[in-house]
Amino acid sequence: MNEIEQDRIRGCAVGAVCGDALGMPLEFAPPNPLDALVREMISGRLPAGSFTDDTEMALAVAESLLATHDLDPSDLARRFLIWYKTNPPDVGLFTSMVLQGVLQGLGWEEAARRAQEHSPHSASNGSLMRCWPVAIARWRDWQRLLAESALQSRVTHPHPDCVAACVFVNAMIYEMIHGVHKTDALGICLELDLPEELRTVIRMAPSRKRGALRNTGWVHHTMEAVVWGLVNTDTFEDALVEVVNLGSDADTAGTVVGALAGAYYGLGAIPDRWVKTIGGLWLPRTGIKIGAGEIITMADRLSGL
Repeated sequence: MNEIEQDRIRGCAVGAVCGDALGMPLEFAPPNPLDALVREMISGRLPAGSFTDDTEMALAVAESLLATHDLDPSDLARRFLIWYKTNPPDVGLFTSMVLQGVLQGLGWEEAARRAQEHSPHSASNGSLMRCWPVAIARWRDWQRLLAESALQSRVTHPHPDCVAACVFVNAMIYEMIHGVHKTDALGICLELDLPEELRTVIRMAPSRKRGALRNTGWVHHTMEAVVWGLVNTDTFEDALVEVVNLGSDADTAGTVVGALAGAYYGLGAIPDRWVKTIGGLWLPRTGIKIGAGEIITMADRLSGL
């Protein structure tokens, strides 16, 4: 690993957390007008700079990978359940449905299958928001990256669009860590085995008008917003600001575009005022405080697997 690759890997991790924290106070809000974009981390339902369930679940993915080395879906489901039992204030509806099944004694696969049968058209972004640690752990192994990105989604979100979105985002991160230009990476990853409707959404995203972007919890809308934001801006800061100010599911879209833009521009491109502000508690480990330093250390450990 050279210094540029390390900077991009760290940027992916810190960028994801920054996007989560910047988007947190804008969640469920309408889009902000272009002359009133929020560019600073402000308080919302949590103090300024706080991360949400998006980062909390990603931390569980990271800890599972560090403990098992190969992604173990049973271990991952167990860690999600430990987190779920802390009664986090914000849990996605589909994720909650699956973890309730696990809590009642079902295996993760059966719990996810029953939840999908109950809501067959549900394709939310709950696995997309947490997929980036797999990309960091597998930054040197394309085939494992593809397989484990899909597997981590299926633990709670088995819908083909959810699985494919996780694979796509992590493949983009892989390419950009290795120095591929963001638009070239987009073209490469559009050749992956994706559901055709999702492929069309991603391909058309850069040309979409801001006012047409809905940025909801549907994985199609998240992919549309983050690809639009990444391609149509020239800095890490602008990519995040443009996407989170679309409102609605701002923290998740912010997380995903933060991971992508961080992998492209690197840690050094992330505003220092954001890096110094991000943080939160990791409740499953007795309230350990997590800040940028801990996120960077985690990224370094993951990249060495």
